Amino acid sequence: MERTHTTTAAMKHVFRGTFIHSTQQTPVEILEDALLGVNADGKVAFIAKPEELNKLSETFGFTPAEVTHLAQHEFFMPGMVDTHIHAPQYSYAGTALDMPLLQWLNTYTFPAESRFKSLDIANEVYTQVVKRTLRNGTTTACYFATIHTDASLLLAQITNDFGQRALVGKVCMDKNSSLKHYKETMQESQEETCRFISELLNKKYPLVKPVVTPRYALSCTGALLGQLGAIAKNNHLHIQSHISENLDEVKLVKELFPECTSYTDVYHKHNLLTDKTVMAHGCHLTDEELDLFRETGASLSHCPNSNISLCSGLLNVRNVLNHKVKLGLGTDIAGGYSASILDAVRKTLDVSKVLTILEPENDVLTFEEVFRLATLGGSQALSIDDHTGNFVVGKDFDALRVNAAAPGGPIDIIDCEGPKVLLEKFLNLGEFFPLAHVTSRHNFCASHIYFIVFLCIFLCVSGDDRNILEVFVAGRRVVPFTYQVV
Repeated sequence: MERTHTTTAAMKHVFRGTFIHSTQQTPVEILEDALLGVNADGKVAFIAKPEELNKLSETFGFTPAEVTHLAQHEFFMPGMVDTHIHAPQYSYAGTALDMPLLQWLNTYTFPAESRFKSLDIANEVYTQVVKRTLRNGTTTACYFATIHTDASLLLAQITNDFGQRALVGKVCMDKNSSLKHYKETMQESQEETCRFISELLNKKYPLVKPVVTPRYALSCTGALLGQLGAIAKNNHLHIQSHISENLDEVKLVKELFPECTSYTDVYHKHNLLTDKTVMAHGCHLTDEELDLFRETGASLSHCPNSNISLCSGLLNVRNVLNHKVKLGLGTDIAGGYSASILDAVRKTLDVSKVLTILEPENDVLTFEEVFRLATLGGSQALSIDDHTGNFVVGKDFDALRVNAAAPGGPIDIIDCEGPKVLLEKFLNLGEFFPLAHVTSRHNFCASHIYFIVFLCIFLCVSGDDRNILEVFVAGRRVVPFTYQVV
Protein backbone atom coordinates (compact mmCIF):
# COMPACT_ATOMS: atom_id res chain seq x y z
CA MET A 1 0.00 0.00 0.00
CA GLU A 2 2.99 2.31 0.32
CA ARG A 3 2.64 5.40 -1.82
CA THR A 4 5.15 8.20 -1.30
CA HIS A 5 6.17 11.47 -2.87
CA THR A 6 9.75 12.57 -2.41
CA THR A 7 9.86 16.12 -1.11
CA THR A 8 12.13 18.43 0.85
CA ALA A 9 9.20 20.05 2.64
CA ALA A 10 8.90 19.31 6.35
CA MET A 11 5.92 17.34 7.64
CA LYS A 12 2.93 19.25 8.97
CA HIS A 13 0.78 16.28 10.03
CA VAL A 14 1.08 12.51 10.25
CA PHE A 15 -2.09 10.54 10.97
CA ARG A 16 -2.76 6.89 11.65
CA GLY A 17 -6.23 5.44 11.26
CA THR A 18 -8.92 4.83 8.66
CA PHE A 19 -9.10 6.84 5.44
CA ILE A 20 -12.10 6.61 3.11
CA HIS A 21 -12.11 8.14 -0.36
CA SER A 22 -13.08 7.58 -3.97
CA THR A 23 -11.09 6.89 -7.10
CA GLN A 24 -12.19 6.91 -10.70
CA GLN A 25 -12.37 3.12 -10.59
CA THR A 26 -13.82 2.64 -7.09
CA PRO A 27 -16.58 4.80 -5.55
CA VAL A 28 -15.51 3.91 -1.99
CA GLU A 29 -11.99 2.79 -1.16
CA ILE A 30 -11.27 2.10 2.52
CA LEU A 31 -7.72 2.21 3.86
CA GLU A 32 -7.80 0.78 7.38
CA ASP A 33 -4.99 1.31 9.88
CA ALA A 34 -3.01 3.40 7.43
CA LEU A 35 -0.42 6.14 7.83
CA LEU A 36 -0.93 9.40 5.94
CA GLY A 37 1.55 12.25 5.96
CA VAL A 38 0.90 15.87 5.03
CA ASN A 39 3.90 18.03 4.19
CA ALA A 40 4.44 21.70 4.90
CA ASP A 41 2.97 22.57 1.50
CA GLY A 42 -0.31 20.97 2.59
CA LYS A 43 -0.01 18.04 0.20
CA VAL A 44 -0.33 14.33 0.83
CA ALA A 45 3.27 13.13 1.06
CA PHE A 46 2.67 9.45 1.68
CA ILE A 47 0.08 6.78 2.39
CA ALA A 48 1.54 3.61 3.83
CA LYS A 49 1.11 0.69 6.19
CA PRO A 50 2.09 1.08 9.87
CA GLU A 51 5.02 -1.29 9.37
CA GLU A 52 6.66 1.44 7.31
CA LEU A 53 6.59 3.96 10.17
CA ASN A 54 10.28 3.87 11.09
CA LYS A 55 11.40 4.06 7.47
CA LEU A 56 9.00 6.92 6.75
CA SER A 57 10.01 8.86 9.85
CA GLU A 58 13.64 8.76 8.69
CA THR A 59 12.76 9.70 5.12
CA PHE A 60 10.40 12.55 5.97
CA GLY A 61 11.97 13.79 9.17
CA PHE A 62 9.40 13.22 11.88
CA THR A 63 9.31 11.13 15.04
CA PRO A 64 6.80 8.36 15.76
CA ALA A 65 5.66 10.35 18.79
CA GLU A 66 4.35 13.05 16.42
CA VAL A 67 1.83 10.70 14.83
CA THR A 68 -1.82 11.56 15.58
CA HIS A 69 -3.86 8.41 16.19
CA LEU A 70 -7.54 8.42 15.27
CA ALA A 71 -9.88 7.03 17.90
CA GLN A 72 -12.30 4.16 17.45
CA HIS A 73 -15.23 5.15 15.18
CA GLU A 74 -13.17 7.99 13.64
CA PHE A 75 -12.12 8.25 10.02
CA PHE A 76 -10.88 10.78 7.50
CA MET A 77 -12.77 11.45 4.29
CA PRO A 78 -12.11 14.04 1.57
CA GLY A 79 -13.62 17.49 2.03
CA MET A 80 -16.96 17.97 0.31
CA VAL A 81 -17.36 20.17 -2.76
CA ASP A 82 -20.34 22.51 -3.20
CA THR A 83 -20.48 23.15 -6.93
CA HIS A 84 -23.30 25.72 -6.75
CA ILE A 85 -24.15 28.13 -3.92
CA HIS A 86 -25.46 31.72 -3.84
CA ALA A 87 -23.64 33.38 -0.95
CA PRO A 88 -25.91 36.46 -0.61
CA GLN A 89 -29.02 34.31 -0.48
CA TYR A 90 -27.84 32.81 2.79
CA SER A 91 -29.49 35.89 4.34
CA TYR A 92 -32.91 34.27 3.82
CA ALA A 93 -32.05 30.58 3.67
CA GLY A 94 -34.77 28.36 5.09
CA THR A 95 -37.57 30.75 4.16
CA ALA A 96 -39.39 31.98 1.05
CA LEU A 97 -39.97 28.59 -0.57
CA ASP A 98 -43.58 29.19 -1.57
CA MET A 99 -43.14 30.10 -5.25
CA PRO A 100 -41.75 28.54 -8.41
CA LEU A 101 -38.45 29.80 -9.80
CA LEU A 102 -39.27 32.88 -11.87
CA GLN A 103 -41.68 34.39 -9.36
CA TRP A 104 -39.30 33.47 -6.55
CA LEU A 105 -36.44 35.38 -8.19
CA ASN A 106 -38.55 38.51 -8.66
CA THR A 107 -40.17 38.43 -5.23
CA TYR A 108 -37.32 37.38 -2.95
CA THR A 109 -33.95 37.00 -4.65
CA PHE A 110 -33.43 40.23 -6.55
CA PRO A 111 -34.56 42.50 -3.68
CA ALA A 112 -32.34 40.59 -1.24
CA GLU A 113 -29.29 40.67 -3.50
CA SER A 114 -29.69 44.37 -4.29
CA ARG A 115 -28.88 45.15 -0.64
CA PHE A 116 -25.32 43.87 -1.09
CA LYS A 117 -24.21 47.23 -2.41
CA SER A 118 -23.63 47.76 1.32
CA LEU A 119 -20.29 46.27 2.33
CA ASP A 120 -21.49 46.04 5.93
CA ILE A 121 -24.34 43.75 4.91
CA ALA A 122 -22.02 41.80 2.63
CA ASN A 123 -19.42 41.34 5.35
CA GLU A 124 -21.99 40.04 7.85
CA VAL A 125 -23.69 37.57 5.53
CA TYR A 126 -20.59 36.37 3.70
CA THR A 127 -18.76 35.71 6.96
CA GLN A 128 -21.68 33.65 8.18
CA VAL A 129 -22.05 31.57 5.03
CA VAL A 130 -18.34 30.77 4.78
CA LYS A 131 -18.19 29.73 8.43
CA ARG A 132 -21.38 27.67 8.15
CA THR A 133 -20.29 25.79 5.04
CA LEU A 134 -16.86 25.08 6.51
CA ARG A 135 -18.45 23.73 9.68
CA ASN A 136 -20.64 21.54 7.48
CA GLY A 137 -17.55 20.08 5.81
CA THR A 138 -17.50 22.08 2.56
CA THR A 139 -13.83 22.56 1.81
CA THR A 140 -14.48 23.85 -1.73
CA ALA A 141 -17.35 26.12 -2.79
CA CYS A 142 -18.31 27.62 -6.14
CA TYR A 143 -20.00 30.88 -5.16
CA PHE A 144 -22.34 33.26 -6.92
CA ALA A 145 -22.06 36.72 -5.36
CA THR A 146 -24.05 39.72 -6.72
CA ILE A 147 -23.55 42.37 -9.40
CA HIS A 148 -21.58 44.48 -6.89
CA THR A 149 -17.86 44.22 -7.62
CA ASP A 150 -16.50 45.39 -4.27
CA ALA A 151 -18.82 43.13 -2.30
CA SER A 152 -17.83 40.21 -4.54
CA LEU A 153 -14.16 40.94 -3.86
CA LEU A 154 -15.02 40.98 -0.16
CA LEU A 155 -16.49 37.47 -0.45
CA ALA A 156 -13.23 36.31 -2.02
CA GLN A 157 -11.26 37.90 0.82
CA ILE A 158 -13.41 36.23 3.47
CA THR A 159 -13.07 32.77 1.90
CA ASN A 160 -9.31 33.29 1.76
CA ASP A 161 -9.13 34.49 5.36
CA PHE A 162 -11.03 31.47 6.66
CA GLY A 163 -9.06 29.10 4.45
CA GLN A 164 -11.82 27.78 2.20
CA ARG A 165 -11.00 26.79 -1.37
CA ALA A 166 -13.36 28.74 -3.63
CA LEU A 167 -14.37 29.95 -7.04
CA VAL A 168 -16.08 33.33 -6.65
CA GLY A 169 -18.18 35.00 -9.33
CA LYS A 170 -19.44 38.54 -9.69
CA VAL A 171 -22.90 38.10 -11.15
CA CYS A 172 -23.50 39.59 -14.62
CA MET A 173 -26.97 40.65 -15.74
CA ASP A 174 -28.01 43.45 -18.08
CA LYS A 175 -31.71 42.53 -18.08
CA ASN A 176 -34.11 42.68 -15.13
CA SER A 177 -37.62 44.00 -15.68
CA SER A 178 -38.81 43.25 -12.14
CA LEU A 179 -36.26 45.36 -10.24
CA LYS A 180 -34.77 47.94 -12.55
CA HIS A 181 -32.05 49.15 -10.16
CA TYR A 182 -30.67 45.63 -9.80
CA LYS A 183 -29.00 45.24 -13.16
CA GLU A 184 -26.11 46.68 -15.16
CA THR A 185 -25.69 48.01 -18.62
CA MET A 186 -23.83 45.74 -20.97
CA GLN A 187 -20.77 47.99 -20.80
CA GLU A 188 -20.88 48.18 -17.00
CA SER A 189 -21.11 44.42 -16.73
CA GLN A 190 -18.15 43.91 -19.03
CA GLU A 191 -15.98 46.55 -17.37
CA GLU A 192 -16.82 45.51 -13.81
CA THR A 193 -16.25 41.86 -14.61
CA CYS A 194 -12.80 42.69 -15.93
CA ARG A 195 -12.09 44.81 -12.83
CA PHE A 196 -13.25 41.99 -10.58
CA ILE A 197 -11.05 39.44 -12.34
CA SER A 198 -8.00 41.72 -12.39
CA GLU A 199 -8.24 42.76 -8.75
CA LEU A 200 -8.93 39.25 -7.51
CA LEU A 201 -6.05 37.73 -9.45
CA ASN A 202 -3.74 40.49 -8.19
CA LYS A 203 -4.55 39.43 -4.61
CA LYS A 204 -2.74 36.16 -5.38
CA TYR A 205 -4.92 34.20 -2.98
CA PRO A 206 -3.61 30.62 -3.16
CA LEU A 207 -7.02 28.88 -3.08
CA VAL A 208 -9.53 31.50 -4.32
CA LYS A 209 -10.02 32.19 -8.03
CA PRO A 210 -12.53 34.16 -10.14
CA VAL A 211 -15.24 32.49 -12.18
CA VAL A 212 -17.10 34.24 -15.02
CA THR A 213 -20.76 34.34 -14.00
CA PRO A 214 -23.60 35.22 -16.36
CA ARG A 215 -26.63 34.74 -14.12
CA TYR A 216 -28.58 32.84 -16.74
CA ALA A 217 -29.77 33.33 -20.29
CA LEU A 218 -32.93 35.22 -19.31
CA SER A 219 -30.99 37.94 -17.49
CA CYS A 220 -28.34 38.53 -20.17
CA THR A 221 -28.50 39.84 -23.71
CA GLY A 222 -26.80 37.80 -26.37
CA ALA A 223 -24.21 40.53 -26.73
CA LEU A 224 -23.27 40.30 -23.05
CA LEU A 225 -23.12 36.50 -23.18
CA GLY A 226 -20.71 36.76 -26.10
CA GLN A 227 -18.51 39.25 -24.28
CA LEU A 228 -18.38 37.06 -21.19
CA GLY A 229 -17.44 34.06 -23.30
CA ALA A 230 -14.55 36.04 -24.75
CA ILE A 231 -13.41 37.23 -21.31
CA ALA A 232 -13.37 33.67 -19.98
CA LYS A 233 -11.46 32.41 -23.00
CA ASN A 234 -8.87 35.21 -22.97
CA ASN A 235 -8.19 34.75 -19.26
CA HIS A 236 -8.49 30.93 -19.18
CA LEU A 237 -11.17 31.16 -16.50
CA HIS A 238 -13.95 28.99 -15.14
CA ILE A 239 -17.57 29.73 -16.09
CA GLN A 240 -20.74 29.14 -14.09
CA SER A 241 -24.41 29.73 -14.78
CA HIS A 242 -27.83 28.06 -14.68
CA ILE A 243 -29.52 25.90 -17.28
CA SER A 244 -32.86 24.18 -17.82
CA GLU A 245 -34.00 24.46 -14.22
CA ASN A 246 -37.68 25.18 -14.76
CA LEU A 247 -40.02 24.50 -17.69
CA ASP A 248 -41.26 28.09 -17.88
CA GLU A 249 -37.65 29.25 -17.99
CA VAL A 250 -36.85 26.81 -20.81
CA LYS A 251 -39.83 28.07 -22.80
CA LEU A 252 -38.81 31.72 -22.41
CA VAL A 253 -35.24 31.01 -23.44
CA LYS A 254 -36.50 29.37 -26.61
CA GLU A 255 -38.58 32.47 -27.37
CA LEU A 256 -35.72 34.89 -26.68
CA PHE A 257 -33.09 32.96 -28.64
CA PRO A 258 -35.01 31.50 -31.62
CA GLU A 259 -31.78 31.15 -33.60
CA CYS A 260 -30.52 28.54 -31.11
CA THR A 261 -31.57 24.91 -31.25
CA SER A 262 -31.71 24.48 -27.45
CA TYR A 263 -30.95 26.12 -24.12
CA THR A 264 -27.54 24.46 -24.20
CA ASP A 265 -26.94 25.81 -27.69
CA VAL A 266 -27.43 29.37 -26.37
CA TYR A 267 -24.37 29.00 -24.16
CA HIS A 268 -22.47 27.03 -26.78
CA LYS A 269 -22.97 29.67 -29.46
CA HIS A 270 -21.60 32.32 -27.08
CA ASN A 271 -18.48 30.31 -26.17
CA LEU A 272 -19.68 29.67 -22.63
CA LEU A 273 -19.68 25.87 -22.79
CA THR A 274 -16.11 24.73 -22.12
CA ASP A 275 -14.24 22.13 -20.11
CA LYS A 276 -14.13 24.69 -17.26
CA THR A 277 -17.90 25.35 -17.26
CA VAL A 278 -20.29 24.20 -14.56
CA MET A 279 -24.03 24.65 -15.13
CA ALA A 280 -26.51 24.29 -12.30
CA HIS A 281 -29.67 22.14 -12.43
CA GLY A 282 -30.21 20.77 -15.95
CA CYS A 283 -33.47 19.11 -14.92
CA HIS A 284 -34.97 19.26 -18.40
CA LEU A 285 -31.96 18.75 -20.67
CA THR A 286 -32.45 16.45 -23.65
CA ASP A 287 -30.12 13.62 -24.51
CA GLU A 288 -28.82 15.71 -27.41
CA GLU A 289 -27.94 18.51 -25.00
CA LEU A 290 -26.17 16.08 -22.70
CA ASP A 291 -24.15 14.91 -25.69
CA LEU A 292 -23.05 18.51 -26.23
CA PHE A 293 -22.02 18.74 -22.58
CA ARG A 294 -19.88 15.64 -23.00
CA GLU A 295 -18.33 16.87 -26.24
CA THR A 296 -17.34 20.24 -24.75
CA GLY A 297 -16.30 18.85 -21.37
CA ALA A 298 -18.82 21.02 -19.52
CA SER A 299 -20.22 19.88 -16.16
CA LEU A 300 -23.51 19.84 -14.30
CA SER A 301 -24.21 20.74 -10.67
CA HIS A 302 -27.05 18.67 -9.25
CA CYS A 303 -29.06 20.69 -6.70
CA PRO A 304 -31.84 18.35 -5.55
CA ASN A 305 -32.98 20.38 -2.54
CA SER A 306 -33.61 23.46 -4.66
CA ASN A 307 -35.10 21.46 -7.52
CA ILE A 308 -37.73 20.13 -5.11
CA SER A 309 -38.18 23.19 -2.90
CA LEU A 310 -39.05 25.37 -5.91
CA CYS A 311 -40.88 22.52 -7.70
CA SER A 312 -38.55 22.87 -10.66
CA GLY A 313 -38.08 19.25 -11.71
CA LEU A 314 -36.21 15.99 -11.21
CA LEU A 315 -32.74 15.45 -12.62
CA ASN A 316 -32.02 11.86 -13.62
CA VAL A 317 -28.42 11.66 -12.45
CA ARG A 318 -28.03 8.11 -13.75
CA ASN A 319 -28.85 9.33 -17.25
CA VAL A 320 -26.31 12.16 -16.93
CA LEU A 321 -23.61 9.75 -15.82
CA ASN A 322 -24.51 7.33 -18.61
CA HIS A 323 -23.84 10.20 -21.02
CA LYS A 324 -20.34 10.53 -19.49
CA VAL A 325 -21.03 14.09 -18.33
CA LYS A 326 -19.13 15.31 -15.26
CA LEU A 327 -21.45 15.98 -12.32
CA GLY A 328 -21.09 17.29 -8.77
CA LEU A 329 -23.52 18.27 -6.03
CA GLY A 330 -24.71 21.74 -5.03
CA THR A 331 -26.71 23.20 -2.17
CA ASP A 332 -28.04 26.13 -4.24
CA ILE A 333 -28.74 28.29 -1.21
CA ALA A 334 -31.37 29.70 -0.89
CA GLY A 335 -33.49 27.82 -3.43
CA GLY A 336 -32.22 24.90 -1.40
CA TYR A 337 -32.76 25.46 2.30
CA SER A 338 -29.70 23.57 3.57
CA ALA A 339 -26.09 24.75 3.42
CA SER A 340 -24.79 21.19 3.79
CA ILE A 341 -23.61 18.88 1.03
CA LEU A 342 -24.65 16.02 3.31
CA ASP A 343 -28.20 17.17 2.69
CA ALA A 344 -27.49 17.12 -1.05
CA VAL A 345 -26.19 13.55 -0.70
CA ARG A 346 -29.39 12.40 0.98
CA LYS A 347 -31.67 14.14 -1.45
CA THR A 348 -29.72 12.85 -4.44
CA LEU A 349 -30.33 9.33 -3.20
CA ASP A 350 -34.00 10.06 -2.57
CA VAL A 351 -34.53 11.60 -6.02
CA SER A 352 -33.01 8.50 -7.59
CA LYS A 353 -35.40 6.28 -5.63
CA VAL A 354 -38.44 8.39 -6.50
CA LEU A 355 -37.51 8.23 -10.18
CA THR A 356 -37.43 4.45 -9.80
CA ILE A 357 -40.92 4.52 -8.27
CA LEU A 358 -42.07 6.45 -11.33
CA GLU A 359 -39.97 4.46 -13.81
CA PRO A 360 -39.07 1.00 -12.43
CA GLU A 361 -36.42 0.46 -15.08
CA ASN A 362 -34.36 3.31 -13.59
CA ASP A 363 -31.07 2.17 -12.07
CA VAL A 364 -30.99 3.51 -8.50
CA LEU A 365 -27.85 5.32 -7.37
CA THR A 366 -25.91 3.74 -4.52
CA PHE A 367 -24.68 5.68 -1.51
CA GLU A 368 -21.12 4.85 -2.59
CA GLU A 369 -21.68 6.54 -5.96
CA VAL A 370 -23.18 9.62 -4.35
CA PHE A 371 -20.30 9.81 -1.85
CA ARG A 372 -18.03 10.06 -4.88
CA LEU A 373 -20.19 12.81 -6.39
CA ALA A 374 -19.91 14.81 -3.17
CA THR A 375 -16.12 14.64 -3.13
CA LEU A 376 -14.12 13.57 -6.17
CA GLY A 377 -17.06 14.16 -8.53
CA GLY A 378 -17.37 17.75 -7.36
CA SER A 379 -13.69 18.39 -7.90
CA GLN A 380 -13.95 16.91 -11.39
CA ALA A 381 -17.00 19.05 -12.16
CA LEU A 382 -14.99 22.15 -11.23
CA SER A 383 -11.91 20.89 -13.11
CA ILE A 384 -9.75 21.01 -9.99
CA ASP A 385 -9.37 17.26 -9.48
CA ASP A 386 -5.64 17.54 -10.11
CA HIS A 387 -5.47 19.46 -6.81
CA THR A 388 -8.16 17.92 -4.59
CA GLY A 389 -10.97 15.36 -4.32
CA ASN A 390 -9.28 12.31 -2.80
CA PHE A 391 -6.22 11.13 -0.89
CA VAL A 392 -3.80 10.73 -3.76
CA VAL A 393 -0.15 11.44 -3.07
CA GLY A 394 0.71 14.89 -4.37
CA LYS A 395 -2.79 16.32 -4.00
CA ASP A 396 -3.75 18.89 -1.40
CA PHE A 397 -4.97 17.46 1.90
CA ASP A 398 -8.59 18.65 1.93
CA ALA A 399 -10.20 16.45 4.55
CA LEU A 400 -12.80 15.94 7.26
CA ARG A 401 -12.03 14.15 10.49
CA VAL A 402 -15.28 12.41 11.33
CA ASN A 403 -16.28 10.82 14.62
CA ALA A 404 -19.35 8.69 13.97
CA ALA A 405 -19.82 8.26 17.73
CA ALA A 406 -19.57 11.93 18.69
CA PRO A 407 -21.26 12.56 22.05
CA GLY A 408 -24.72 14.01 21.58
CA GLY A 409 -24.63 13.38 17.84
CA PRO A 410 -27.37 11.80 15.72
CA ILE A 411 -25.66 8.43 15.23
CA ASP A 412 -26.01 5.47 17.59
CA ILE A 413 -23.32 2.81 17.25
CA ILE A 414 -24.75 -0.72 17.45
CA ASP A 415 -22.36 -3.63 17.90
CA CYS A 416 -18.93 -3.45 16.26
CA GLU A 417 -19.61 -1.67 12.99
CA GLY A 418 -16.99 -1.41 10.25
CA PRO A 419 -15.88 1.80 8.53
CA LYS A 420 -18.18 1.40 5.53
CA VAL A 421 -21.22 1.14 7.81
CA LEU A 422 -20.01 4.18 9.75
CA LEU A 423 -19.63 6.14 6.51
CA GLU A 424 -23.14 5.21 5.38
CA LYS A 425 -24.60 6.21 8.74
CA PHE A 426 -22.73 9.51 8.66
CA LEU A 427 -24.08 10.29 5.19
CA ASN A 428 -27.66 9.31 5.97
CA LEU A 429 -28.57 10.11 9.54
CA GLY A 430 -30.07 13.39 10.65
CA GLU A 431 -33.00 14.94 12.47
CA PHE A 432 -36.43 15.67 11.05
CA PHE A 433 -38.81 18.52 10.33
CA PRO A 434 -42.49 18.14 11.20
CA LEU A 435 -44.44 17.17 8.10
CA ALA A 436 -46.94 20.00 8.61
CA HIS A 437 -44.15 22.58 8.23
CA VAL A 438 -43.27 21.31 4.78
CA THR A 439 -46.71 20.66 3.37
CA SER A 440 -48.04 24.03 4.43
CA ARG A 441 -45.52 25.73 2.18
CA HIS A 442 -46.20 23.65 -0.92
CA ASN A 443 -49.93 23.79 -1.54
CA PHE A 444 -49.29 25.18 -4.99
CA CYS A 445 -47.91 21.86 -6.26
CA ALA A 446 -50.07 19.42 -4.31
CA SER A 447 -51.70 18.20 -7.50
CA HIS A 448 -48.42 16.67 -8.65
CA ILE A 449 -48.33 13.16 -7.30
CA TYR A 450 -44.57 12.79 -7.41
CA PHE A 451 -44.11 15.87 -5.25
CA ILE A 452 -46.45 14.34 -2.67
CA VAL A 453 -44.11 11.33 -2.67
CA PHE A 454 -41.23 13.71 -2.06
CA LEU A 455 -42.96 15.34 0.87
CA CYS A 456 -43.09 11.96 2.57
CA ILE A 457 -39.39 11.39 2.04
CA PHE A 458 -37.57 14.71 2.02
CA LEU A 459 -37.70 15.63 5.68
CA CYS A 460 -34.06 15.24 6.66
CA VAL A 461 -32.39 18.52 7.64
CA SER A 462 -28.85 19.51 6.84
CA GLY A 463 -25.93 17.31 7.81
CA ASP A 464 -25.03 17.29 11.47
CA ASP A 465 -21.68 19.00 12.01
CA ARG A 466 -21.36 17.49 15.51
CA ASN A 467 -19.74 14.48 13.84
CA ILE A 468 -17.13 16.62 12.06
CA LEU A 469 -14.29 17.15 14.53
CA GLU A 470 -11.82 18.91 12.26
CA VAL A 471 -11.74 20.32 8.74
CA PHE A 472 -8.51 20.68 6.76
CA VAL A 473 -7.97 22.61 3.52
CA ALA A 474 -4.59 22.27 1.80
CA GLY A 475 -3.20 20.86 5.02
CA ARG A 476 -4.34 23.78 7.17
CA ARG A 477 -6.79 23.05 9.96
CA VAL A 478 -9.61 25.54 9.36
CA VAL A 479 -12.21 24.06 11.76
CA PRO A 480 -12.26 24.57 14.71
CA PHE A 481 -11.87 28.22 13.75
CA THR A 482 -8.79 30.16 14.71
CA TYR A 483 -9.26 33.16 12.42
CA GLN A 484 -11.27 35.99 13.97
CA VAL A 485 -13.04 38.69 11.97
CA VAL A 486 -11.64 42.12 12.83
